[in-house]
Amino acid sequence: MFQSTLFAHTKRWSGGFLRCGGGELPRVRRYGTLNLDAPLRDKTIKGILLSNQVGNQVKVNGWVRTVRKQKQIAFAEVSDGSSLKGIQAILPSEQAKGLISGTCVQLKGVLVESPGKEQEKELQVEEIQIIGSCDESYPLQKKRHTFEFLRELPHLRTRTKTMNSVLRLRNSAILGFQNFFQSQDCLQVHTPIITSHDCEGGGEVFKVSGNRSHPDRVHKPTSPAPSEFFDHPAYLTVSGQLHLEIMACAMSRVYTINPAFRAEESLTSRHLSEFWMLEAEIAFLDGLDELLDFTEACIRQTTKYIADHSSDDLDFFNQWVNKGVRARVDHVLSKDFVRMTYTEAVEILQKSKVPFQFEPKWGHGLQSEHEKWLAGEYCNGPVFVTDYPKELKPFYMRVNPDGKTVSCVDLLVPGVGELIGGSMREERYDQLHQQLTDCNLSPEEYQWYLDLRKYGTVPHGGFGVGFERYIQYITGMESIRDLIPHPRYVGHCRL
Repeated sequence: MFQSTLFAHTKRWSGGFLRCGGGELPRVRRYGTLNLDAPLRDKTIKGILLSNQVGNQVKVNGWVRTVRKQKQIAFAEVSDGSSLKGIQAILPSEQAKGLISGTCVQLKGVLVESPGKEQEKELQVEEIQIIGSCDESYPLQKKRHTFEFLRELPHLRTRTKTMNSVLRLRNSAILGFQNFFQSQDCLQVHTPIITSHDCEGGGEVFKVSGNRSHPDRVHKPTSPAPSEFFDHPAYLTVSGQLHLEIMACAMSRVYTINPAFRAEESLTSRHLSEFWMLEAEIAFLDGLDELLDFTEACIRQTTKYIADHSSDDLDFFNQWVNKGVRARVDHVLSKDFVRMTYTEAVEILQKSKVPFQFEPKWGHGLQSEHEKWLAGEYCNGPVFVTDYPKELKPFYMRVNPDGKTVSCVDLLVPGVGELIGGSMREERYDQLHQQLTDCNLSPEEYQWYLDLRKYGTVPHGGFGVGFERYIQYITGMESIRDLIPHPRYVGHCRL
């Protein structure tokens, strides 16, 4: 009652102070009427180009990409990152003095139809304000720079067209994944970044340490001070799967989009030490086939969202990076993913007569060269490989009736290799206990995980998508280091 009365008085009173009980509150001030649908006053370049404002006065904010000066007039391409092409601004040469690439400007003028073929609309500039001048030492020039050179400029490379497109595609992909999961009644949850468990069991983890010299933490002189900040070892997460399983056993369908960390010393085009993962856990699954159906729908629906909302950026990568990008996207949208077992995959590899560096053998893991050949040469598209030998996979995967393989899947895609890993989880208490023992893990340490099977167990499964690898697949980019703003890998952690 008090809150509603206060709000009503705040709306009616026009000056001075608002009396409330024994005190006074300063009057609420506004500079204008709040538009809840558009709280930012200025439109982006994308918004201006999409709006029906030809012939009207508009204001453009952005950075100059290029300037081309003639005797009487100058042409400047201005971008604010909201769209691929930015906007072409036409202004008198007099006003273009001192204007160079990298300059931050505010332009006012009339939006007109463009007679040129490169753009539909352009800006006839009437007024220019230089918000931030740019020194002539600005390293990003009109010429194309190598990705290796740009990695040395992590604070500036996001201004390039390529990184602009990467960031917009990352945004579209996140929205696409979100739309898919929400349409399937999945709940987004947040899993810890700091954890006491290594989900993958590979030991390639970053250990977390901290200073425990806190006044509230006083230890008796007779007892040794704990060596760990959390009183036990803690690590940066390699996966949120185990925590997702906790929530799936209560909420049925959950997913998360979180960073993951792996202390791998792999200097390859598809490995990072810090990357993003999209992970899902679904309860009440009928089996692996239903999990595969769900996973395939997730990738295809997300790719369709990107094709619908970021078509210009896909065209950019198709033109300048990899001529097969559009065909790759079209294949995902129009063709069902191939499905084969690990055993079938090994037989296909052995019969191929390809001189692989690593000979394919049953019981051995598929190497990157095997994965890329299966997806790129044999299937020419995404392929699910299922039912790997249980010795190759973590303890939590459901053991198949043959006792030799587990109910799991890797999704392989051309140019990248493994994109997704998933499985049905072992929901049988005794079998899971045995798996822990066989993998030399302590059942006592994982008693909480066993308890999920003890108290109302449920068939469930899930998967994880390497987010940067997915972006790598749909853009055709060679190195995963160019698909995240600030790549971290062994020997490299800039900024």
